Amino acid sequence: MNPFIEIHDLQVKRKELVALDVDDLSIPRGETLTVVGPNGAGKSTLLLALSNLIRPARGEIRVDGKPLGQWDDLAYRRRLAYVFQSPLLMDMTVEQNVALGMNFRGMRREEVQERSMKWMKRLGVDSLSKRRASQLSGGEAQRVSLARAFALDPELILLDEPFAALDPPTRAGLLSDLSGLLADDHRTTIFVTHNLNEAAQMGSRVAVIVGGKLKQVGTPRQVKLHPADESVAAFLKEMF
Repeated sequence: MNPFIEIHDLQVKRKELVALDVDDLSIPRGETLTVVGPNGAGKSTLLLALSNLIRPARGEIRVDGKPLGQWDDLAYRRRLAYVFQSPLLMDMTVEQNVALGMNFRGMRREEVQERSMKWMKRLGVDSLSKRRASQLSGGEAQRVSLARAFALDPELILLDEPFAALDPPTRAGLLSDLSGLLADDHRTTIFVTHNLNEAAQMGSRVAVIVGGKLKQVGTPRQVKLHPADESVAAFLKEMF
């Protein structure tokens, strides 16, 4: 079975400085891969490169067997959804926010309503459907962002530390719900965090980025017990 995402000899520069180096990384379709590393390590840069929002200085990203540079921009962006640390909601109701992307795509009203309700229920915000975004808590707002992303039925979901700004109980509840949802849904997902415990809860493999370099990929246990080098060991030491 061919990987859904393949990265080879990738280098990304930002302001002429090398922000990310990835020698090789393969992600099977349906895997949840968590990406960990210190702040500023290059984790978000990886997501920007995968979303085709930043072009590499060198190397190749292949998605579904096709080089990213050969994809039509609009066609490719319709295959993915991006969820940021801060919820990007419009000043409208929860239901309207969840439906927003589908309405932009001109989908049938009945399908929009059906998908909106399905994912509001899955993310536990269906009872808030008529509430305006400005009246939501941080956790509720991020659940709405996730519902909007899943409602688009993307093949790839990119999650850039979506729970970093939440209080610990809210964060724990969302992590539990999302990890269960992804286990059932089998949708290719890349989840960025700086917390290895969160990484272990979300996915079976962890990619460690330190100093702009992909250092190690393995199970959380492998990474914890056998860090690839001193920089990975130092990162893990700060966490425990």
